[in-house]
Amino acid sequence: MNLTDQAISLLKQLIETPSLSKEEADTADLIQSFFKNIGVQTERLGNNVWAKNLHFVETKPTVLLNSHHDTVKPNAGYSKDPFQAIEEDGKLYGLGSNDAGGCLVSLIATFLHFYDQKDLNYNLILAATAEEEVSGKGGVEALLPHLPTIDFGIVGEPTLLDMAIAEKGLMVLDCVAKGQSGHAARNEGVNAIYRAMQDIEWFNTYEFPNQSETLGPVKMSVTMIDAGSQHNVVPDECRFVVDVRTTDAYSNQETLDIIKENVEALVTPRSTRLNPSGIDINHPIVKAGIALGRKTYGSPTLSDQALMPFPTLKMGPGDSARSHTADEYIHISEIEEGIGLYIKLLNNVLTRKE
Repeated sequence: MNLTDQAISLLKQLIETPSLSKEEADTADLIQSFFKNIGVQTERLGNNVWAKNLHFVETKPTVLLNSHHDTVKPNAGYSKDPFQAIEEDGKLYGLGSNDAGGCLVSLIATFLHFYDQKDLNYNLILAATAEEEVSGKGGVEALLPHLPTIDFGIVGEPTLLDMAIAEKGLMVLDCVAKGQSGHAARNEGVNAIYRAMQDIEWFNTYEFPNQSETLGPVKMSVTMIDAGSQHNVVPDECRFVVDVRTTDAYSNQETLDIIKENVEALVTPRSTRLNPSGIDINHPIVKAGIALGRKTYGSPTLSDQALMPFPTLKMGPGDSARSHTADEYIHISEIEEGIGLYIKLLNNVLTRKE
């Protein structure tokens, strides 16, 4: 089979092998078997599988090609079997087809195109990783310490094959506003809900002074709230959750410090590890993409880029708008186009002679 046919065949098998986040062992086995059958040696850590190009040279810089093989749970709106690969009218339906199976198999095909080529400017590592959908610590974050130093990476996510050269980070904040309980019928107590409302209004209206050129402003959204035990008791505590999408204008810690300076509630971040990420617009891989007619943009959605402490470009076939939707699909033509574009993009960097 040619590279496109191989990729589509593998994607169909991945769709039909359930791989919910933290339950990806079967798809990891499948990916290893795929490589073994074509004579490519792999390594594995947990449910992360990776391979190096045949002529890997320790002294060369290294490019990481990465996408994930875990999926979210199928939602209730599916009219088709989410675990059946159904090809209709040029579309391939199934859970994970678009996010991010199409990207993963396209990167695998690209890796195979360059696998046995000699005298490349860079080494290549292909990594199919786990737990992306839950930002888990058993995914790419666990794998990176076991890899050589990475010069830059391409993260396969559905972007309509445009180039996300920056991506917002994420902090989820658990906030607790404190008051004093009392009887609702009397003028007593301090209502924690009212105190929380003042902080919530700040989250709703505050504008950070610095804005990112590619990602715009930091975005803060209060998404959950919980208070009170019964109708006639003034609540002494109000808990609420804030989703904060950070940018490269501030580190996550700097963003958190500004928030704590401005609200009365106790603010506890669930994590500060999901950082804003990206790559310089003048990086050779970005310049190669621009020369091929691809657009650049800043992405508001999170991926494993956030866990990579080196320059990363997010790019892949498919459409982010289809991710996590019922009857998820990818166009077969998008996979073919994705493989071709990845190869052209990397060819400009891997084989360019100075």
